[in-house]
Amino acid sequence: MKLWGGRFEGGPSEVFERFSGSLHFDRRLLDVDCRGSQAYARALERVGILTATECAALVKAFDEIRAAARQPGFFDGATDEDVHTLVIRKLKERTGELADKIHTGRSRNEQVSLDVRLWLREEIDSILERLTRVMSALLTMARKYPHAVVPGYTHTRRAQPVLWPHYLLAHFEMFARDHESLANARRRANVMPLGSGALAGSGFPFDREAIARELGFDGVTRNSMDVSADRDFALDFLYAASVSMLHLSRLAEDWILYSSEEFGWLELGDGVTSGSSLMPQKKNPDSLELIRGKTGRVFGAFNSLFVTLKGLPMTYNRDMQEDKEPLFDAADQLSASLEMMEAVIESTRLHPDKPARDAEESWTVATDLAEALARAGTPFHQAHQLVGRLVLESVKQGKKPADWTPAQLTAFAPEFTAGIARLLHPSEGMKTREIPGGTGPAAVACALEEAEARLKQWTR
Repeated sequence: MKLWGGRFEGGPSEVFERFSGSLHFDRRLLDVDCRGSQAYARALERVGILTATECAALVKAFDEIRAAARQPGFFDGATDEDVHTLVIRKLKERTGELADKIHTGRSRNEQVSLDVRLWLREEIDSILERLTRVMSALLTMARKYPHAVVPGYTHTRRAQPVLWPHYLLAHFEMFARDHESLANARRRANVMPLGSGALAGSGFPFDREAIARELGFDGVTRNSMDVSADRDFALDFLYAASVSMLHLSRLAEDWILYSSEEFGWLELGDGVTSGSSLMPQKKNPDSLELIRGKTGRVFGAFNSLFVTLKGLPMTYNRDMQEDKEPLFDAADQLSASLEMMEAVIESTRLHPDKPARDAEESWTVATDLAEALARAGTPFHQAHQLVGRLVLESVKQGKKPADWTPAQLTAFAPEFTAGIARLLHPSEGMKTREIPGGTGPAAVACALEEAEARLKQWTR
């Protein structure tokens, strides 16, 4: 059946029906479509279009359709244009001509907007739950290795020593921003569009606020034309999803490297790795590589809808049907990637001795030495030059920082007093970095507690 047709002498061609049909992807909106229609039936009763008996019959029929849709084979053989026409057909099978009343004063334009908002709101809730589990896994790992020292990197070169929990908290902060962005995308989506009609508003005196309360929306949309044209809320989600995937990809890239033989810091669990069909020794980080790969897919989803909307005139255009597949796919990929990353974190072990040696054997302590000289009165530029010469001499002699004795340091340059020699050990220099946000042990301990408190608020 069609929701339109009186204007036409003939029906759509077979090729047009195949080209324009969307049931194969928008079928996942069936449950929210029924729930939105139930609220709309009650609104029709309040304005006198439906009797109480008719409204109850329609509400009951929608519940039956929802239940039936959870059974295997429900969609088998369906040739409906989209999920909305399928629902109406199923409704008519149960209620007869009464089903024809459900679209009184309602456009499919506002119906689609409602369905997508309802679906997206619940999808974001699920994603936020998965995101907090990833963040919790990071904090659990940080607590497991509270004193582990690793080199921090700039330009993929060893730069300064940091605590492993400090490194994990950096990723926690990225995901915390993602939590805020996704929550904001949910807020932007959570306004109720019913009553907007096709573009000019409804001709029936619906209590839009009552419908919004019934469906759990924060409020109602302000302009009927905007409702018909708006997919900003979908772009908001796709942007937040893209940045979340970007952060997952950066963590994945780090751990692909850190678990390699060249680094040897991490041991990924057997359950999140795979072997080679040819090389028996291989233990490949496929889970992390897939997360990294799926990131491009989510970026593409954002770009797809962004470009689709770019040149559309007011208000609704059929181009906007192209919003759903990228939206659905991005949500699926983000949700699956978060689930995968949680499993990776929970099954990964740090070998703290290896990164500690890497930090000790390289000159990650150079900045600590220069700053100690500056605190003792040497102008920093001169201190920088002096430590640079010490590093150069060490490279020439093949000496590591720990190979220098206090006496040798003082002999190299009198500015290096005996007390400065303790800073040749990475764990000592970090104690000078207790400023909030720094890698000092006390600062990191406070940051961990603060992160756990924030996470607890989000998981109530």
